[in-house]
Amino acid sequence: MEKISTQAYATARTIAQTVKSYEDKLPVRNEGCRSQFLLHSAPTPKVCLFFHGFTAAPYQFLPMGRTFYKAGYNVIIPRLPGHGKAGNWNKDNPPPLPDSPDAYKQFALNWLQKAQTLGDRVVVGGLSGGGTMAAWLALEKFDQLDRALLFAPYLSSSNKVIDLVVNVFNTYFSWKPDAPSDKVIGYGGFEVPALRVFLEMGKEILKRSKTDSSAPLFIISTEADRAVSNLDHETLYENTLKRQPKSWYYRFDKLLNIPHTMMTKEEGNDWENVLNVMAKAFVESNVTWAEIEDIAYTMTEGNTFDQAVSRLKLSDRVSRDLPTVLTMVDKREIVIKRNPSWSEE
Repeated sequence: MEKISTQAYATARTIAQTVKSYEDKLPVRNEGCRSQFLLHSAPTPKVCLFFHGFTAAPYQFLPMGRTFYKAGYNVIIPRLPGHGKAGNWNKDNPPPLPDSPDAYKQFALNWLQKAQTLGDRVVVGGLSGGGTMAAWLALEKFDQLDRALLFAPYLSSSNKVIDLVVNVFNTYFSWKPDAPSDKVIGYGGFEVPALRVFLEMGKEILKRSKTDSSAPLFIISTEADRAVSNLDHETLYENTLKRQPKSWYYRFDKLLNIPHTMMTKEEGNDWENVLNVMAKAFVESNVTWAEIEDIAYTMTEGNTFDQAVSRLKLSDRVSRDLPTVLTMVDKREIVIKRNPSWSEE
């Protein structure tokens, strides 16, 4: 990519002010619904573009955004189309959410172009519906992305009956019907066709993943997730791995009780900092998951992390945050996989 000039970068940074002026006129529901820009005084080697969840808002990615910003990245977290607008929304006056995948696809492409003016390579990420968008972009523009972080992407629900309802009915659904409206940062409800959009995108993503190239993915699931299908996440990972070996997959144990809304402590993830460090380790490493298992296995033989990566000649390809990932990995499972007879002992 051609190096970004100082003048071009100064112009690009005006995006933040332009978006603020636009959101002032809407207006948005509250500060948590505003698009967020964490920008340095100069272009950065990598830029993070994060898409928040369906009916939620940019606040979800602020903790992770700050982690990457402190590490020297430019970060942008745009408000998704139709999201976060002020109004008296209810079943008789539903929020103005898109009912076509094209709206989200074009939005993702437009923001990728904006992100490319802020640094050399773009890392895209997203939660739930935002993760669906990030997964689609990782396939559509695989050669323009450095990495993709998919946090519990919505490819289908955890219950096929719910998928049937989403496909067939056009009713209104409330997330938290008893919550005071001033306590809800995003939208408290939605018309089901607005969610159907992501189900359609999920089907497309899983189909394309069987044959299409992809940017390296890090798919993160949680066993406590009651909203989306972890089986779909595994399928996407396995399909992608055939053509993109630098993809990773990790699922948090159910005992940690990490919910679908995993990005912040406020929404139920007490392991927020661990999640942020794991994401950063992926972005800053250049190794396959098989090589991570090699490191983990070597550590079970009595080696420290530094000794293990040195023995495997991976020292210059791993992030200093990778030990956090190794801490979460089930090393016993790796040992048994490489020594099947041990499982019988």
